[in-house]
Amino acid sequence: MSILTLNEGILLLAIHLLKDDAYGVTIMEKLQAISPKQIVFGTLYNSLAKLKEKGYVRTEMGEPTPQRGGKCKVYYSLTPEGLAALQETRELHLALWSLMPESERDRS
Repeated sequence: MSILTLNEGILLLAIHLLKDDAYGVTIMEKLQAISPKQIVFGTLYNSLAKLKEKGYVRTEMGEPTPQRGGKCKVYYSLTPEGLAALQETRELHLALWSLMPESERDRS
């Protein structure tokens, strides 16, 4: 069983939602849209590198563009292991929340 940290889960979910358009800037925008957690680009790229080391994401180089000074975008996508870890983490969270009595679930 591969249970993700909260940050890993949010990051993998953002990549999954972006589909073929997941690169640094769009990932950062998606993170800001789905989570109140603040993150800087340095932290983002470190986290992406760790997820790649764990085998949860893969990278693919895009074509160089004049707008980026001839640099290529690095696109990210989930590996089957990354998607499985995301699903396992979701299932665990749902199972944990199901343990709480229904009368207490909606308390603020």
